[in-house]
Parts: sequence; C-alpha cells; structure tokens
Amino acid sequence: MNPLLDFSGLPRFAQIKPEHVAPAIEQLLDENRALVTRLLADDSLPTWDNFVRPMEDANERLSRAWGPVGHLNAVMNSPELRDAYNATLPKITTYYAELGQNLALFQKFKALRNSAEFEGLSAARKKIIENELRDFRLGGAELPDDKKARYLEIQERQSELSSRFSDNILDATNDFTRVVEQRGELAGLPEDVLQTAREAAEAAGKTGWLFTLKAPSYLPVMQFADNRALREKIYRAYATRASEFGNLQWDNTPLMDEIVALRTEEAALLGFANYGELSLAAKMAETPQQVADFMRELAQRARPFAEKDLLELREFAKTNLGLNDLRSWDVAYASEKLREQRYAFSEQEVKQYFPEDAVLAGLFKLVETLYGLHIKTSRAPVWHETVRFFDIRTDKDVLVGQFYMDLYARNSKRGGAWMDDVITRRRLEDGRIQTPVAYLNCNFSAPVGGKPALFTHDEVQTLFHEFGHGLHHLLTEVEDLGVSGINGVEWDAVELPSQFMENFCWEWDVLQGMTRHVDTHGKLPRALFDKMLAAKNFQSGLATLRQIEFALFDMLMHSHFQVGQGKSILQLLDEVRTEVAVLIPPEFNRFPQSFSHIFAGGYAAGYYSYKWAEVLSADAYSLFEEHGVLNPEIGSRFRSEILAMGGARPAMESFTAFRGRAPAIDALLRHNGLVENA
Repeated sequence: MNPLLDFSGLPRFAQIKPEHVAPAIEQLLDENRALVTRLLADDSLPTWDNFVRPMEDANERLSRAWGPVGHLNAVMNSPELRDAYNATLPKITTYYAELGQNLALFQKFKALRNSAEFEGLSAARKKIIENELRDFRLGGAELPDDKKARYLEIQERQSELSSRFSDNILDATNDFTRVVEQRGELAGLPEDVLQTAREAAEAAGKTGWLFTLKAPSYLPVMQFADNRALREKIYRAYATRASEFGNLQWDNTPLMDEIVALRTEEAALLGFANYGELSLAAKMAETPQQVADFMRELAQRARPFAEKDLLELREFAKTNLGLNDLRSWDVAYASEKLREQRYAFSEQEVKQYFPEDAVLAGLFKLVETLYGLHIKTSRAPVWHETVRFFDIRTDKDVLVGQFYMDLYARNSKRGGAWMDDVITRRRLEDGRIQTPVAYLNCNFSAPVGGKPALFTHDEVQTLFHEFGHGLHHLLTEVEDLGVSGINGVEWDAVELPSQFMENFCWEWDVLQGMTRHVDTHGKLPRALFDKMLAAKNFQSGLATLRQIEFALFDMLMHSHFQVGQGKSILQLLDEVRTEVAVLIPPEFNRFPQSFSHIFAGGYAAGYYSYKWAEVLSADAYSLFEEHGVLNPEIGSRFRSEILAMGGARPAMESFTAFRGRAPAIDALLRHNGLVENA
C-alpha cells in the first residue's frame, strides 16, 4: 500500500519514497473531483452532513497525504524528492484554485447559508461557512470564464516560483563553504563553534575548520570572530545569496519581479486596487494605509532609541576596537563586545547554562504549570534519528495532542524555525475526537564532543516561540476542522500565542528551573540573570526599526509599487530604509533575494503581523504580570479564551474576552524599553 494513503495513524516516514508522491496525490485528486461532481449533481438542499462534511473529509485526506511530502521536502531535501514535490505542486495548486472558482459550489454554500439549518448550527460551523463564502469571492468564483482561466494560470505560476525561490536560497546557502587552515585566524570564536567547524572540515575531507552560511556557523562568526576580513567574507557571501553576484541559475531577482507582478494582476482580476488590499481582506488590519500608519508611528517612537543605540555603538567601536568606520560585518561583533563591557557577560557564557535537556524540561514544566498538562516522551516513526516525539496528556492521562521536535541544522533542511500541522483536531463521524499532531522545527547546533546541545538565550526564545504556535494548534477544543487550531485564525493574530511564550524566557522563576551549567551543573546565577535582564533591551531601538523596515517594505511593495515602472524592488527598499532605518547596509546587500517570508512563506503583505501581534501578545502577557506570571488561573483563562478557541471566532473577540478590553500599545513599548526610563 502507498504509505501516503494510510490515514490510520501517524505518517510512515521510513516508508515514504519520492515515487509514492505522484500516484498518491493523483488518486486523491481524482477521488476528490469525483466527489465534487456527485455533490453538485445532488438536487437536495445542502446541509452540513450531506455537503460540508464529505468535502471536509476529502480535503483532509489530501492535506494529510501532501503534508508529509512538503515536510520532508523542507527537512530531508534530496534531488529526487524535490523533483517529485515540484512536479506535483502545480496539480495541488490547480485543484484548490479550481475549488475556489467553482461557482456551483459557491451557490451550494450560499444556499446552506440562507437555509433554516444555518441558524441552528454551532458558532464554529457558522464561521466556517462565512469563511468559505469570503474565500470563494477571493478565489475568483464570480469571475467570467476567461478570467477564471487566467486566475488559475497565475496560481500555478506563483506556487512554482515560490518553490523555486526557496530551492535557490537552499542551494546558494549550501554551495558556500570557507575553510580556514590557520588557528590564529579564528581568534575570538568559542570552543564549541570551533569543534563543530573542525568536525565539518573532517567530514568534507579537508584540514582545518569549515564554515558555512547556515545559522549555527554564520552567526557566531559575525558575533565573535576577531578576524575582520573573515567576517567581511562571510557577510558578503550571506548578504548576496541567491542574487546576481553568485551562480545565475539561483538568482532570485527575476523571480521576485514576476511574483510581485502576478500578485498585482491577481488583485486586479478580483477587483482590488492592489495586492495589499486583497491580502488584508481576511486579516484583522483593514487597509494598507492603516498598516503603514501603524508602522510609521512605531518607527517614530523607536527612532530616538535607535539613533542613541547606533551612536553608542559607533563611539565604542572607534574607541575600544579601533574601528573608525563601522561596517555591516562589524555590527554584530562590536555589539557583542559592547554588551560584554557594559553588562559584563557574553552570549557564550550564558549559553553554557542552557543544555537542551534542561531547557526542554523547563519548557514542559511551564506548560504543565500554566495549563495543568503533562508532556511525556513517546514513540513514532521519524524522518531522522535526531527527531523526538512527545505526548501531551491531562492529569487523568487523557491524550490531548502529540508533537515531533526536529531541533538541529543539517544540509538537507531549510533554514529558520517553524511549526506545521500533521493532524488537526476534529470530531469524527463515529463520535471519537481526532488527536492533533504538530511538527516543531528549528536549526540549532547539534551536540558535539559528547556534550548535550547548548542553546543561546535567543535560541531558547525561538524554541518557546515555535512551541507557542504548537500549543495554539494542539490545545484547541474546537471540533470542526475549518476553524480548529490555527485554521481560520486571521494571519495577523497567528503570532500572538508564539510571541506570548517568549516573555517567559525573561522570568527568573521560569529560568531557575531550566538552567544547568554544562560542566559545573550549577544553576544560572541570579547576578548573571540580572545582567541579562539589564541587557534585554540592548539595541531594541535598532531591532525594532529593522522589523519595521521589512514590514513597511513588504506592504509598500504590495500596495504602492508596479514592476517595470522605472523603479526596482531594491530601489523601493532603499527608499524605505532612507525613511525609517538608521543602519544602512552596503550597496551590494541583496536582502530581498532571500526574504522567503514574503516571496515563499505566506507573509506577502503580511509581514507587519509580527509587530501587530506583538502588541496583542505583550498586552496579553501584562495580565500575567499583574496577577503572577505562573498563575494557573490566568493560564487557564488564556488557554480557554485564546488557545482553545482556534479560529471559531474573530481574534479580536478572543483577545477582548481574555483581556477584558481592546489591545493597547503601552505594554509593547514598555517590554521593548521604548519609553523613557523604562
């Protein structure tokens, strides 16, 4: 049996082969299209049970077959799997675009919406039907046939280009290595980084130390290497990935232009003034102008702090490091030295207190305290020997959810960190509840030299962030697929539970239970924690402006920009930087060419949602600050009003139900130190 067609339990990763992909997906697409034909031929009045449920069942089978394929393509990429994925992706895209454009299906949903049954449905089911009607309109269901055909072409081409965009970044990242043969050229780099680099060189049959552009290799070089020439070399390679400065077959520049042009055309077909408006039709924010105003207001509040950050850094670099001309490849290095001098600690010192086992134990204990749950090691088929699997259970040992954890970087895995769903909670026809399952993926350094993996405090926050997404998916109590977990949640509210979790990484009561020095086994000293806390908002002005720069660029590109109208995407970014940034990268920097969030990751005209949701998460967390950060009563309220509700009601309703009022920006500014004397 084709393992992709086995829906009896968890994916059978060990058996899944590239040659299984096309037959499984084609079979399911044929079955689904036959079902649609049958449903449309049925003249009886559509109901939830005779119309919505069969569609839901069929589309869930398709997503459960395709999900592991997309996942493996991201974490165990190979030429054969990539080919199978890219060959099948257009078929999936076409199917969903066809569904979205099917006027007869749209009429069926309208008939159900206007039927006597509708009033008796649960709030969750009503929301699913309302979402479907909105999505039909956004999917081109009301377009004339010739425009429908063009819309389909646009969808197929966009998915193809986005996949190539990701592949190009991965290939360009993997292509670069730098071998250093003299130990003296690596002064300043931590021992564990050197050991990893030495092992990488040995594995490649080289002598010396081998560095790459993957985060666990790239970031320590930028932060710690005294060798300025090495920093510049690595920075330049990283900043020009997938651009015209490298292998031209991986140049994302033409792909970016075509993606943006296609999005503009898609928006026009659907009657929107621009793609930004189309994107916001299903989000909390209402107009591109509202988003731009929000970003500019935040930039105005952050700018004085960012200017002060930069002035201090330049003065320090000149006086203490002899760097009269601070360049982009000096910023992380000089910042780390300034932080060490000002707060008398280094990232490297802190890292020794965060071995993987202690961090996971602390994270799990926090979840158990807040939500009355228990997390236990479990077993499941996995795609790599370092992947682990866990159960989440209640006090009465009832299974709530399960998740995979894939924490380490490797050549076959795309960069970054992300959560994805494997199985979504729903009530099955036989009355049983389907247990939700999630993937949690990071790109941390693997253990070396017989010691456990060590995480920087930033990596600990990344782990907590992704776990917050995971809890949003796993702790839902909604029983209908379309709004269960993160389904149906407005995109600009999806980051609320993840950013909310990051706050706990700054709480003494939490950190005490999740630290253990890798050599001495001692807990994180209070004095060191106090220094970390003092340094928490170190350069937060610069960090905030950087996020605003990306978000404003994204929204303006999708609302005030036309490809081929005398200005390039890079020139638009330069204009945004002139307006909001204080730290301008060198002319050769090609950041957009690797900005996969907006060109390949679903954040198009939506990158602002990180800051938008940060307002929500900081304000939500302030209720914990008022009542005790480990307060199970407030935890239970957060779980029931936000995590449990999924997309069953608008995110703003969930927020106000939890907080008792509309969100305010004050907590965000305070958390980020963007208020005087914060």
